[in-house]
Order: sequence, then C-alpha cells, then structure tokens
Amino acid sequence: MSVTPTSTRQIVLASRPTGAPTSDNFRLETVDLPEPTDGQVLVRNVVMSVDPYMRGRMNDVKSYVAPFAVDAPLEGGAVGEVIASRSADVSVGQHVLHGAGWRDHAVLPAESVTVVDTDRAPASAYLGVLGMPGLTAYVGLTAVAEMRAGDTVFVSGAAGAVGQIAGQVARALGAGRVVGSAGSDDKVARLQEIGYDAGFNYKTAPVRESLREVAPDGIDVYFDNVGGDHLEAAISSLRLHGRVAMCGAISQYNATDPVPGPRNLAQAIGKGLTLRGFIVGQYPQLAAEYRERAAVWLEDGLLQADETFRDGLEGAPQAFMDLLEGANTGKMIVRL
Repeated sequence: MSVTPTSTRQIVLASRPTGAPTSDNFRLETVDLPEPTDGQVLVRNVVMSVDPYMRGRMNDVKSYVAPFAVDAPLEGGAVGEVIASRSADVSVGQHVLHGAGWRDHAVLPAESVTVVDTDRAPASAYLGVLGMPGLTAYVGLTAVAEMRAGDTVFVSGAAGAVGQIAGQVARALGAGRVVGSAGSDDKVARLQEIGYDAGFNYKTAPVRESLREVAPDGIDVYFDNVGGDHLEAAISSLRLHGRVAMCGAISQYNATDPVPGPRNLAQAIGKGLTLRGFIVGQYPQLAAEYRERAAVWLEDGLLQADETFRDGLEGAPQAFMDLLEGANTGKMIVRL
C-alpha cells in the first residue's frame, strides 16, 4: 500500500519583478501537505506549463485575473496523477488537468479538475495543442478575427505554443496564404515544415519590410502575439476590412514604462479595420468544438505541435524566464 506524502515543494513569488524577471523573484519552499477531505483529490503533478500571460500576473495591477500574491505559490496549468481521492467522480490512477501548477503535489476540489486520457495523447498535449494554447488559436481565428476561406493570415510569434497552432488551424480552415514571424532562421524553417507558406526572422530586418516581402498583396487577418512593431507593420499591410485578433503583446511584457501605441493607427479608419482583444476564458462554449476538430486534424496530420522540455520543479523559474526570451519552439513544458 502506497503512502501519501505529508509535505511537498512549491515555487512562490518572492518579489515582484521590475522589468525582466530574475531568479531572485522566485523561491522554492517545502510545505506541509494536507490530506484530502470529502470531495477532494490529491494530485502528483507530472507536467506543468509556463506561459507568457504569467508575467502580467506578477505585477500588482488590476487586470482580467487577480495578480499573484507575494510569498504565495504561483499558479498555472498542470497535469497530474490522482494518488488519493475522496470523490466518487475522480479515481486514483486517473490523470487530471487543473490550475495548480508550480508545485509537486496539490490537494484540489474534485469539481475543479478535468480528467484527461493520457492513452489518447501524452499529458503534455493537454497543456498545449489540446489545451489552452490550442483553444486560444482557434478562438482568435474563428470567433475574434472571423477568418474566412481564402484569407491571407499573418501570425506573429509563430513558433510559440499559440502561434504554431494558429498557422496550422488557419490552413485547416481554408486560408489562402499563411505567413508568420519568428526569432531565428531555424524557427522560420520549422514554420514552413508545419504548413506555413512563408515566414521571416524579425531580428534580421524591419518587420514592415519583411511582412511586405512574404505577403506582397497584403493580409486580411493578423493574429497578434507580439504587439509593438509587429502590430504597426500589420496595420500597414492589412487590406480593406482587415481584422486583428489581439491575443498578446510579449514584446511589451517586461516594459517598465508605458509603451506608445502604433504610430499608424489612423489607417484603421480609412481601411475599416477591426482590432479586437480577447481572453480565451471568455469563450468556454468553443472548447468542445475545438477539441473535436483538433482530434481530427491531429489524426489527419494537419496539426502538429512542438514542445520544449525542462526538467524539475526547481527549473521552472528559469524555464519561464527563457520563455520570455524566446528560447522555446512550440510549448514550453516543465516535467516534474
């Protein structure tokens, strides 16, 4: 008979970053682990996610989700194995998706976890292509940008977890041309291997010039993960009634001063552009639809998803810092 642990490790926010996070902003702690009570499960995490949005939660500012608390454990997506259960709905041995990452174990209400099938797909897939990044790409293209067959679609940060999937989903939905930006020549080459028509390294030339080279006739949809010069370039290239799905602005997450908006925003008037920000959690009704379609696309080879792995809870802060510097191709995952 296995013995349930009485303590566990967790990463807490030691202090709020100013600019780019450093290792001093994180602390690894060992804490007591309570036994589950009625309706709860004890989960041993096997993989956890680090995501760009977490940088915003490290600031003490009002946003769409509460900021992380100093000296409290960080949170984020994770998949783990249930090792003890006081719930009739979740059994020992099942794997579950939940929001208590950044720790080795978690005691959670059974209604807050989602059972996933790790025989159908590896646990990490539920943090990437079958999880929040995949749904984000789908929501941004369909509900927000209202992409239509034949559209030319530009995706920034196209080698990241959301960007990789966005380009492939656009192709599966009938886009006429799909182009993307990434931070290295190797990443650009990978984009073309997974279905992008063209891509460019945004570090080697001005984004506006590079975008015009890969999409000389303009674009209809811009899926924005980067903001800044990418958004400005996209506005310049968008055609009449073009649409922008504003998903993220990773180029600005570590900024310490307010960042000016696009200098050419007035073009949105004459072109009749639509710029819409969104949070994936605002579209729960599309989750089942996406999972169903994604399963078919995966089986048909229309959807691939790269993963970049780091090992050990103690390595999670560095994985997060590396993510913000673009060290990942596809989804950054920490194995626990």
